[in-house]
Amino acid sequence: MMAATDLEQPSFSSLGKVGKSSGEIDGAEEPLLNGGSSSEYYSILAAVLPFLFPALGGLLYGYDIGATSCATITIESATSSGISWYNLNAVQLGLITSGSLYGALIGSVVAFNIADFLGRRRELIVAALLYLVGALVTGLAPDFVVMVIGRFVYGIGIGLAMHAAPMYIAETAPSQIRGRLISLKEFFIVLGMVAGYGVGSLLVDIVRGWRYMYVASAPLAVIMGVGMWCLPQSPRWILLCAMQGKGNMQDLKETAICCLCKLRGGAIGDAAPALVEEMLSELAFVGEEKETSLRDLFKGKCLKALTIGAGLVIFQQITGQPSVLYYAGSIFQSAGFSAASDATRVSILLGLLKLIMTGGAVVAVDRLGRRPLLLTGVSGMAISLFLLGSYYRFLNDVPAVAVVALLLYVGCYQFSFGPIGWLMISEIFPLRLRGRALGIAVLVNFGANAIVTFAFSPLKALIGAGILFYGFGVISVVSLLFIFFVVPETKGLTLEEIEAKCL
Repeated sequence: MMAATDLEQPSFSSLGKVGKSSGEIDGAEEPLLNGGSSSEYYSILAAVLPFLFPALGGLLYGYDIGATSCATITIESATSSGISWYNLNAVQLGLITSGSLYGALIGSVVAFNIADFLGRRRELIVAALLYLVGALVTGLAPDFVVMVIGRFVYGIGIGLAMHAAPMYIAETAPSQIRGRLISLKEFFIVLGMVAGYGVGSLLVDIVRGWRYMYVASAPLAVIMGVGMWCLPQSPRWILLCAMQGKGNMQDLKETAICCLCKLRGGAIGDAAPALVEEMLSELAFVGEEKETSLRDLFKGKCLKALTIGAGLVIFQQITGQPSVLYYAGSIFQSAGFSAASDATRVSILLGLLKLIMTGGAVVAVDRLGRRPLLLTGVSGMAISLFLLGSYYRFLNDVPAVAVVALLLYVGCYQFSFGPIGWLMISEIFPLRLRGRALGIAVLVNFGANAIVTFAFSPLKALIGAGILFYGFGVISVVSLLFIFFVVPETKGLTLEEIEAKCL
């Protein structure tokens, strides 16, 4: 362990140094596995890059959402599309809009099969390459078919990035700030959406502007790929390979020590070997030496973790997130805003609200915990959905009710299900099945998103918007019960402690 005197002389590499000694965080005791002790010293400067480059995968996902909402306006214009095939039917427009979503479903299936073989870092490098190719193919597409292919390729990159990024951040971040960093990834997704809306609003009236919107994401994909190439592998993934006999134990331990030093900076000093030994002992304690099979995903602790993770991402979608935002334009228009003619600016305002609320979750998640934010936020979502249902059923002459309900819904979602859903699935799964299990969770997330998006219009025509929003409100109440009785609190626990104590 590092002696106290080793910390007294400041150096450039130890700027922003934070320490956790004897299981204490901000004066609060952190439970330690097997009664052991830990000293997770880390440098704030060193922690930035291992978060930033994976988080760019989320930013590029959000950018695609924002840019596509603006690109579809331009691409249908006879004057500004710059193409001869602008007269698209509803199915063709739907394929452009949702092509990346269905590509993400494919990416989730691919991630399930290759994640543990590639490792988190290489999976993110592949995701960056697919982002780059997808953006260029989409932006330079000579016809509709090639454009849809580009959308699917970009979407596969989304599936891989949204699978690997939370795992890499969770496995490399110090436990004291793990929740904050993973929640900050959701902040980057929303930041990407705002950037997409912003770039789209600037280019929406320019001839062939939709091409520039898509190609604009290519430089960020290059930065992400180069950055991940320069970062080390996850030490926990390396140790998992060692426990499963996929290499010489001593060599892999030394590699893990080297990676940990790069990730934590000079602040870790001589403590790296002891931390690696602690990780190994904890892995052995929870039985990580056995390589998992597909059948193991549905047994014991694995089944409980899968129930928690899949349940959260299903409720994240079927509580109406895609549908409520779908109605944003008409709600603002009924309240007197020029949403029909100025949709991009209204979208930017909503994106800024999402950004602010996500920022609040980032600040609060490691202080208040996951469960309090989930319970509070989902309660607010339920109230807002019942208000929206009442507006469309009984209160059409009071549009202020709908505006308040919409803003309440968006705000509550962004400091509960939005960031914490992704946070929980990145930390709840045992390490030996994390790659496959998180692949299932991401697949369920995008699948539920696709189903809700597809089913919304037929259901709205069949039963009406008011009843539909009431239905989403009831589902929100059910999700509250699920959170209260099933979802554990993981604040301040290491990944190994979560498996030992929460499952």
